[in-house]
Amino acid sequence: MNFASATEVCTGTSTKWSLHLRHTFKCYHDHVKWSGRVLGQTWHRWPAVLLSCCMLYLLWCGTVLAASADEKEKKPDPVDVTITAPASIKKLLEKHMTLPAKPFRDEIDQAAYARKIRQESIELLATEGYFTPEIEFDEKKGNGKAKAKAYELRITPGPRTRVAAVTIEFQGALAADEPAYRARAEQLRAEWPLTPGKVFRSARWEDAKSALLSSIANRDFATARIVESQAKVDPDTAQATLSITIDSGPAFRYGELQITGLERYKPDVVQNSVPFRPGDPYRREQLLAFQAALQNSQLFNAAAVTVKPDPMQHEAVPVIVTLTEAQSKHIGAGLGYSSNNGARGEVNYRDYNFLGRAWNLSSLLRLEQKRQTFSTRVDTLPDANHFQYSSGVRVERTDIKNLQTFNQRVDFSRIRTTANSILQVGVNWQREQREPSGAPKTTNETLALDLWYRYHDIDDPVNVRRGFVSEVRLGGGSSYVLSDQDFIRSYLRHQHWLPIGRRDTLYFRAEAGYTLASSRQGIPQEYLFRAGGIQSIRGYDFLSLGVREGDAIVGGRVLATGTAEYVHWLTNDWGAAVFTDVGDAADSLKQFDLAIGYGIGARWRSPAGPFALDLARRHDTGTLRLHFSIAVAF
Repeated sequence: MNFASATEVCTGTSTKWSLHLRHTFKCYHDHVKWSGRVLGQTWHRWPAVLLSCCMLYLLWCGTVLAASADEKEKKPDPVDVTITAPASIKKLLEKHMTLPAKPFRDEIDQAAYARKIRQESIELLATEGYFTPEIEFDEKKGNGKAKAKAYELRITPGPRTRVAAVTIEFQGALAADEPAYRARAEQLRAEWPLTPGKVFRSARWEDAKSALLSSIANRDFATARIVESQAKVDPDTAQATLSITIDSGPAFRYGELQITGLERYKPDVVQNSVPFRPGDPYRREQLLAFQAALQNSQLFNAAAVTVKPDPMQHEAVPVIVTLTEAQSKHIGAGLGYSSNNGARGEVNYRDYNFLGRAWNLSSLLRLEQKRQTFSTRVDTLPDANHFQYSSGVRVERTDIKNLQTFNQRVDFSRIRTTANSILQVGVNWQREQREPSGAPKTTNETLALDLWYRYHDIDDPVNVRRGFVSEVRLGGGSSYVLSDQDFIRSYLRHQHWLPIGRRDTLYFRAEAGYTLASSRQGIPQEYLFRAGGIQSIRGYDFLSLGVREGDAIVGGRVLATGTAEYVHWLTNDWGAAVFTDVGDAADSLKQFDLAIGYGIGARWRSPAGPFALDLARRHDTGTLRLHFSIAVAF
């Protein structure tokens, strides 16, 4: 094949890009063979060969561009379809209607699309309760001399269908002539949302049936099912008659546990978390709570709790617990920074099967700029009454506002935890060496009895928008029992979140504390009060409000602080806040001097929890202070 023939193939008239590409590569192949013969015979003619290759490359580029231009020129213009309908109907059709992919070839093509769009519109309108619509599709009037034809879809939806009557029937045990079942059946009928007079929509009808079935199946009747359901629509009267029949099946009661997946742990680990007993009525929410407790215990990677819905075993249905055990030993490390304590690094170790008894051993070494802590603790698993025991030791050194402390502590507690509350009663002994700058160094010892209670009711434990958390603590020591000073310490704290509008949140916080004693001397700092910083009074340095002793700030016997904060969420994850904090810590009510801080901040809902960055102004001096905290674990 000579060069001329290769050029003729490349200049073919095919309009498809793929043909251009195939022909061009064929030309390139043939031309390389021809060039090879030339090079083999006359090596000194290589400049001509190189020139021919360049010409071939330019020719290929031209064919590709030409093919692309042809494709662009032949791409059809979109068909202009205008929808004339009430606003709500128009929005529905615009979201789901299929527009013509290309202009109609002829009247037959247009008529076929008109039939298709009419059927689609009828089906869509029926889901919203319109069963007698008038639908027209034709060329738009007044189109003038426009090159492309325009079309109009005109819809008159007609009257909207409403519910005329509802019949709800029950079969199975729920239909028995017993007072409890009769009352429940009447309650289920009363809670039915699609009552006569309501607009009938397919989605509402399906949701109402699902909600009714779930309400029955979640309590007592694990095998409840829909036997029959009908929605009869009369287009002439625009009315719908609804009927549904549900067979509840027998009433179920719990039987024995059937546990699989345990290797290291004894069945007691599972049985102590069970919120029901054999013979109790079946409740689906109890199974879910049981499953959540197992998943949150750190002992298992996965936990599933179900019952086998066998009507033959309804009097004692087995509860099937399927578990996958987690690794019992963990080592972690982390870095972070807080405007309270500065940079932070930590290493922690956990053993969830300490001494082979499924006890939780935790050890922590945390190094912060203002605080260094080492602690180790052993926690038992909760028993059948939700009680557990905890014992630990801690050594901590702090250097905050010119007050250096070195504290050693040993404690033992009994704790009861429920879904919404924690009650802890314990005793601790601690020895504290305190060295205020410019004041004498002292050592305090105490054996204190402590009571701590917290109750919470919130919508989300990570990003709270609605709810509250309240806690109270009461403790004290006596000089007759290993303490340097007689004292009684009381502390109250309440936090409340109120949703405002669709996204925003209003937050309030209040705390108050009082230590009853002849003086603050001889009492460890844990049982006295200081204020300032994050979660206290922003605009003031961390724990900078208290009693001046030499050049240091030490704890006083009186505390009261409060916060009001409004957060406006700009997006789902980012928000802006305005806030004000007030309060003080002092040695007596007479010395109490109200401190005020206020400012603005940014909020971010990070995967690890809320992050806050606040710029606060101290009211008495006008000093601006930045407060934030963030931590990254690895």
